[in-house]
Amino acid sequence: MGDIQVVSRDAWLAARKRLLANEEQAARALAEVSAERQALPVVEVDKEYVFEGPDGKVTLPALFEGRGQLVVYHFMFDPAWDAGCKFCSYLVDSIGNLTHLHRRDTTFALVSRAPYAKIEQFRSRMGWTMPWYSSFGSDFNYDFHVTQDEDVAPVEYNYQDKETLVRNGEEWVTQGEQSGLSVFVQQNGTVYHTYSGYSDGPTVLHGTDTLLDFTPQGKPRLEEMNGWLRHHDKYAPHLIEEQP
Repeated sequence: MGDIQVVSRDAWLAARKRLLANEEQAARALAEVSAERQALPVVEVDKEYVFEGPDGKVTLPALFEGRGQLVVYHFMFDPAWDAGCKFCSYLVDSIGNLTHLHRRDTTFALVSRAPYAKIEQFRSRMGWTMPWYSSFGSDFNYDFHVTQDEDVAPVEYNYQDKETLVRNGEEWVTQGEQSGLSVFVQQNGTVYHTYSGYSDGPTVLHGTDTLLDFTPQGKPRLEEMNGWLRHHDKYAPHLIEEQP
C-alpha cells in the first residue's frame, strides 16, 4: 500500500461528499446502460449446438433447465489443458449460490471447449457446483467468438476483426481461447440470443475486485495479476494472509 493521507474528520467528510456525488452520477449512468442492454433486440438461434454434461449429450435448450433465461460464461479451458484458466477461475470464485437467479427465472452455466471429463475433474477440484458443459466438437465457441482459429472461422473479438485488434495492440486475443458472457432467452420453444460481452464486459462479475475497489489499495491491475494470481487451492497457506 502506498502512502495514505491523514486529515481531520471535517476534511475527510468534505472529500467523501464530493466522492458521493460522483458515485451517484456513475450509478445513474450504469442504470442507463443496463436499461439499454435489456432493450436490445434479439436474434433467433437457428443452429443446433450439442454439448456434453453430467447427463450426456444435450442441446442448447436443455441448458435452460426449464427456465426462461440463460446466462453462459465462456470459461477458457482448451482441450489440451489440464486445468481451466486461472483468470476465469478468479471470476467464478465470486459466483455464489444460484438460488436467487433461479427465482428470477434465470439459469447460469459455464461452457468450455475442454472435454467433459476434464471439466468435471477440475470442477470437483475447485469445489464448484454450478452447471458446466463441454462444447467440444461443436461450433458454439467459434460462432460466439471465444475460440479463435482462422482455419475454422474468421477471427473476431469484442466486435472487432483481426486487423483492428492487431492495430490496437490486442494481438493476444486473436488466437486460442478467450472469455466472454452470452445471454439467451427462450419463448415458445425457440431460443434467442440477446447479448454477448467480452473483454471488460463481464468484469462486473468479479466480486473480489468489486470489494477491493472500496479499499485504498484497490483491485489489482491486469499486468500485476500474472505475478501473484493462482487457482485458489494453489496458494501456499502462509501467503494467503500476506500482501501479494
